[in-house]
Amino acid sequence: MSKRSNLRVMWRMVGLAKPLAGWMVLAVTCGVAGFCCATGVPVLASWAALVATGAAEGGLGLPTIVAILAVMAVARGVLHYVEQRCNHYIAFRLLAHVRDLVFGALRRLSPAKLSGADRGSLVSTVTSDVELLEVFYAHTISPICIATIMAVVMAVFLGGIHPSFALLALVSYAVVGVAVPILISRASGENGRASRDQAAGLASFVLDGLRGLSEVLQFRAGAARLAELDRRSAQLVETQRALRSAGATGQAAMTALIMALSCLQMALGLRLVATGAATAPGAVLAVVATFSSFGPFVALANLGSTLQGTLAAGNRVLDILDEKPQVEDVADENGAHPDFTGIAAEHVSFSYAAAPAAAPAAAPAAAPAEKILDDVSVTVEPGQIVAIQGRSGSGKSTLCRLLMRFWDVDEGRVSISGTDVRAITTGSLRDMEAFVEQDTHLFHDSIRYNLLLAKPDATDAELEAACRAASVHDFIMSLSDGYDTMVGELGDTLSGGERQRLGLARAFLHDAQLLLLDEPTSNLDALNEAQVLRSLDEQRGKRAVVLISHRPSTSAIADKTYSMDSGRVS
Repeated sequence: MSKRSNLRVMWRMVGLAKPLAGWMVLAVTCGVAGFCCATGVPVLASWAALVATGAAEGGLGLPTIVAILAVMAVARGVLHYVEQRCNHYIAFRLLAHVRDLVFGALRRLSPAKLSGADRGSLVSTVTSDVELLEVFYAHTISPICIATIMAVVMAVFLGGIHPSFALLALVSYAVVGVAVPILISRASGENGRASRDQAAGLASFVLDGLRGLSEVLQFRAGAARLAELDRRSAQLVETQRALRSAGATGQAAMTALIMALSCLQMALGLRLVATGAATAPGAVLAVVATFSSFGPFVALANLGSTLQGTLAAGNRVLDILDEKPQVEDVADENGAHPDFTGIAAEHVSFSYAAAPAAAPAAAPAAAPAEKILDDVSVTVEPGQIVAIQGRSGSGKSTLCRLLMRFWDVDEGRVSISGTDVRAITTGSLRDMEAFVEQDTHLFHDSIRYNLLLAKPDATDAELEAACRAASVHDFIMSLSDGYDTMVGELGDTLSGGERQRLGLARAFLHDAQLLLLDEPTSNLDALNEAQVLRSLDEQRGKRAVVLISHRPSTSAIADKTYSMDSGRVS
């Protein structure tokens, strides 16, 4: 996480609110008017009491004063309601905007960002962290503006009675609205940031546990997992308790300070009256006005215990928005759209050390500078089936990802039809290529929906042809709802082989000119493997195919075979 200052985070977050500046002005205006009414009610009531006792002269009758007080009391409620509605409208509109920005950023950063990423932390950021920003947009920006304007209004009013009243009031406002929240924030230390990080870590741990529940049960690791869950939960509770303790201490200190500062204003009034510098009615009104005007500044003081967590959440969101993608998309107007006449990797070298944020979990951690690929050259002609063999970790899957331009090479180049893939529009590149990895991701939706991702306008005939080619049509038709059968989250209701065949069907439906298959038959039995290989063999000449496999039977249909060892090709 980047170490931005709190002021920097706040400034960036305020910048996101520019499109709703008009609503913000309305909220602040209503807030200031509402607090003027809240302060004016006791001041006007005090003045009416002074007039009634003869201590002061006034031109308004009692019925008129009562009517004004009633109007101000009702107006206070209405104005507060409008202010809160505006603030929450701003907050929820901005939350939707921020979510859109975050998902847009993740799309730019993917797939490198999601390879080996802490998924639980990402889920926490796009859900709870973004949601926590509601506190900032609904209860921070507007209160700061309202408190600043109210300080000026009260300084003018109290200065009209005597400048000393205004000076002491401004000092009081600064102590309650600025010093107290800063002290509370410092007392919280790094607990706000730690709370968000611990919550994200807990979410990641729980998500991991749910995904690996069968393994946990099989190896009787439940007790250990529960113990770790309890430890993480207790750590989070302790951090949050420290935050609440700092907030409670600040609340008590703030209340005591308001009473003390109001007494100081009263003592000042007595002194000014004694010296003849102010009238008794004026001193009474000054004290009453000061005592009843702390509302906006109390709202600021209350931010001290919550702002740390809010700013930490904002910092995590900004980390995603500011992160630079490992691979920049090439827009249509800036790139080439070549026809596919072959793909080549020419003297390619690559290391995940050049892109640590993108390194997948399988990347060696002990030697971050180790090259995954070293001077690799591979060519694939149109209609050709090329097999790439090698031991695990030799860089076969990484080469496929470079052909897809999930990352850019460190040295050498990858080209399609003689054009460097870095100069080809991203849309054209995705249209020309289809990549089936070992683990096929299926969305929690119907089989039809999962297949139509590859070609949304595909006909039923095209859908069936692709599924027959992947040897999965008969299985689908054996299900109660056929192609409309719902698959579980992450496709957990299907076996690994069934998911793999659906991934193949999706790739066939995409009808790309280059098909990259990473261990396409690893989860299939011999019969289904033979059917898939026969389908690939039947399509020989229609598209180029790159097969990564450990099985000699899979590589047997290849026109050309490359062997990889320690990042090199032979």
